[in-house]
Amino acid sequence: MTRGPIRLDVAVGYAIPRKGLPSAVSFRKWSAAALAGRIREADLAIRVVGTKEGRALNRHYRGRDYATNVLSFPAELPDGLPPGVRMPLLGDLVICAPVVAREAREQKKPLAAHYAHLTVHGVLHLLGWDHGDDREAEAMEQLEREILAGLGIDDPYLPGPD
Repeated sequence: MTRGPIRLDVAVGYAIPRKGLPSAVSFRKWSAAALAGRIREADLAIRVVGTKEGRALNRHYRGRDYATNVLSFPAELPDGLPPGVRMPLLGDLVICAPVVAREAREQKKPLAAHYAHLTVHGVLHLLGWDHGDDREAEAMEQLEREILAGLGIDDPYLPGPD
């Protein structure tokens, strides 16, 4: 765990009209909460896209022909960095707005809370967290619950109200 303030640069791009979407300030707040105590400095980019782009990226990078809610692209260099060079680049997130909106409706969850959850989830992936097996999934989900609770957001894994 690192202590002290984080130096964070979050670039947010909107590939679709911004009406009804979270602000860049919100995405930065959610990202900072996920990174707090885990990293001292980070640069990351978040791109909010429509279904067509989300589907194309998921198909190209994951071989799945549908749009998904969030894609994480960690910044990795094949040979690492030269000695003494520091690079705070964490990676990129792509969030598909129509999928997020549909899921929030289906799960009867506030839209902003679902965006917060997916942003935290994606940032944790950029830090190397995964959910490839039950043990990893439970650990990652518990961390997400704790981070979101710190933001005043209910457990995202509980069913929404009926």
